[in-house]
Amino acid sequence: MFTPKRTSSVAGAAVGTLDLIYHNTVRSVRKGHENAFMSLLMNMMQSILLVAIFYVIFEFFNLRSAAVRGDFLLFVMTGIFLFMTHIKAMSAVVSSEGPASPMMNHLPMNTAIAITSAALGALHIQVLTVILILSIYHLGWGPVEIHNPVGAMGMVILSWFSGVAVGMVFLAIKPWFPSFVNITSQIYMRANMVASGKMFLANALPSSLIAMFDWNPLFHTIDQSRGFAFVNYNPHHSSISYPIYLSLALLALGLLGEFYTRKHASVSWQARR
Repeated sequence: MFTPKRTSSVAGAAVGTLDLIYHNTVRSVRKGHENAFMSLLMNMMQSILLVAIFYVIFEFFNLRSAAVRGDFLLFVMTGIFLFMTHIKAMSAVVSSEGPASPMMNHLPMNTAIAITSAALGALHIQVLTVILILSIYHLGWGPVEIHNPVGAMGMVILSWFSGVAVGMVFLAIKPWFPSFVNITSQIYMRANMVASGKMFLANALPSSLIAMFDWNPLFHTIDQSRGFAFVNYNPHHSSISYPIYLSLALLALGLLGEFYTRKHASVSWQARR
């Protein structure tokens, strides 16, 4: 009577898992607010506020000369959008349900589904936010001209993927050192306000300063996105391959750590979060 139903085929199991991921993704999107539209609106307001703040900073300190030739507001938005995508993905993965969460008591729920759903929920919100803000800007202020839209969107996806990879490492450590992870993840997010390079062009940096930023995958994706967005900008100090390889390495480490952590899960961990 209380035995869970077993799926008889691989295809059926895959469909069931995808269905569970879909419903859990919807749940993760609505965690911030019961109304999904309000959750999207709040995320849009965060992005618009950051764009406005950096726009004012550039205007106040007369830093427009540091930007690429072209649409200055688009230059600011390329940095903000990718920064928000990276940080939101990392935060969503770190805050996803762990092996000691009460949700894991409901079969066939597991940590892989919880992590995937949290990551996809963050991506869903961020992609909609980017599309809506660019649409409003296009209709209200002027045409948005992106030299290579597919490449620019690819950098958004890569920023999300690198955020998921970093979040996996934090998630694997979190049950063992929750306070350390909370502090370190906050430091990482704050440091990326500068270390992501969204306020300047990598080509304009002296070679002595490049080493301070090129460790950061977000620095590479933002610089590459500007190369795709603007026809007259060609990135020289960043690459696409570095964030891909680094993200894969971090993801592998995070998955190994999460597997080990799951095998040693304790109910008492939930009270330490």
